[in-house]
Amino acid sequence: MTMSGDSDLPHLDMFVDEKNAEESVISIAKKVRPDWNDKDIKAKVFSGGISNKLLGCYLPPNKDDVLLSRIYGKKTELLVDRQREKDTFKILHKAGCGPKLHASFQNGICYDFVPGVTLDEKTVREEKIYKLVARELAGMHLIQTGDGTAPSAELFDKTRNFISLHPDHFEDPKKEEIFKTRIMSRSELNDEVKMLVSVLTSLDAPVVFSHNDLLLGNIIYNEEKNKVCFIDYEYAMYNYLPFDIANHFCEFPGIEEVNYDLYPSKEFQLQWIKEYLSARYSRLGENKVVTDREVERMYAVVNKFALASHFFWGVWAIVQAYHSTIDFDFLDYAIIRLDEYKRRKTEFLALPIPE
Repeated sequence: MTMSGDSDLPHLDMFVDEKNAEESVISIAKKVRPDWNDKDIKAKVFSGGISNKLLGCYLPPNKDDVLLSRIYGKKTELLVDRQREKDTFKILHKAGCGPKLHASFQNGICYDFVPGVTLDEKTVREEKIYKLVARELAGMHLIQTGDGTAPSAELFDKTRNFISLHPDHFEDPKKEEIFKTRIMSRSELNDEVKMLVSVLTSLDAPVVFSHNDLLLGNIIYNEEKNKVCFIDYEYAMYNYLPFDIANHFCEFPGIEEVNYDLYPSKEFQLQWIKEYLSARYSRLGENKVVTDREVERMYAVVNKFALASHFFWGVWAIVQAYHSTIDFDFLDYAIIRLDEYKRRKTEFLALPIPE
């Protein structure tokens, strides 16, 4: 199996069984690093998010040189284009924005560990860190991956695809009761998508190469290098620029215990957006001063796109609730995101956009 581009990606004909995952990933590490003695290789389980499982291998005493093996969650191929994910790894690594991908295997990929710490609800608000995040995202949004033709945003096609995978019912009686009483029907979801398409596409937002999943655990801060790195590119695609920012803001409240009181204030968002625009203009070589009006304008547009973020991950979580074997309450998460969508819908749609 090869990866598009100017080099091949080794594919290992190996399947990692979750029951003996450590033994399997050590075998993968040995293939990738043949100079490592498999008797000395140590494996450890990392927190791999809520979609996949993540294990790392290293050769003691060097715990910084780690190979990560991400084991795909059950049926996640319905939601994620795995070939595109591998292509994105290569593109971002080449641009100096991400780790090196070493190999794929039947149900996962193996890549370099990024040293540092993941952000949390407190550190993401620290001035030195949020400015790094804004600058890094501005840089990512300028990466060119195609043949020079104008790209199209894939947000709503992806959202409609998730809705098409919406289950008819759940076998578990408790889940079925929640599903029938708390979750919008497929017809209602499709009506909401039509509304979002009508409103958001009229805003003429730029289409850029986007991460689309900048939750706190996908941002690594390296204090020594004063740098942040974005990881996990399963949902990277061309998308509306303000969606990527809005989606990041929507992750400030966390995942395990979501607290929407932590959604960033207008004052914070204006500061963040100003830093982002300044970095964008600088990287484009444009000698422009960021004006208060354009910051206010982007603030309004970003928060309208926050509705699309809540909706996107709400319908995603419904599909995950039906298929995933990960120990996470996806149905509850779907309710949380869709309820917040409904709660903020009128407020955000009414935000005036300065001319």
